[in-house]
Amino acid sequence: MQRTINYIICVLLVSVTLIGCSSEPSLQRYFVDNQETKNFLSQDLPISMLKIDESKLNETQKEAYKSVKRLNFLGYKISDTNVEEFNTELAKVKAILQNKKYNELIEFRDKGNKISVKYVGNDDEADEVILLGSSKDYGFAVVRILGNNMRPNKIYTLVEAMQHSNLDKSQFEGIADFFK
Repeated sequence: MQRTINYIICVLLVSVTLIGCSSEPSLQRYFVDNQETKNFLSQDLPISMLKIDESKLNETQKEAYKSVKRLNFLGYKISDTNVEEFNTELAKVKAILQNKKYNELIEFRDKGNKISVKYVGNDDEADEVILLGSSKDYGFAVVRILGNNMRPNKIYTLVEAMQHSNLDKSQFEGIADFFK
């Protein structure tokens, strides 16, 4: 009897381990694998560094702002010598984002530039929001917005508020300089 119980426990542990080690590519794994790779820039940004004046936000925007905890940024800089690698890396990110768990929120296209916004979760609550921006002139950037109780429609109102606020742009100079 004891031997059977030990056998069942071993089988369960091996099963849990194998299930937990999914070979399916993930955005988080892509970030980790490329954070120190040539032509990439990786930064973790706490939402507090944006220094948004909360007094100028309406209640919906405040709720969205407070639901966001941090941003993970990964950028790839294109040059004349790495166009093929750029296309390969961008294709990898797009393939990851084709997974059914990523829901499309909105997509913009303008003069060869493209921004796609997706989220993981449901219409009521997002676990993360992902922005993918790409340009054949500069490269691409992926931003993972992580937080608690984020609502996709309210995140959109927060983005609108950020466009009209006086953000401390010096916080983003390192990222902007990377793409020059």
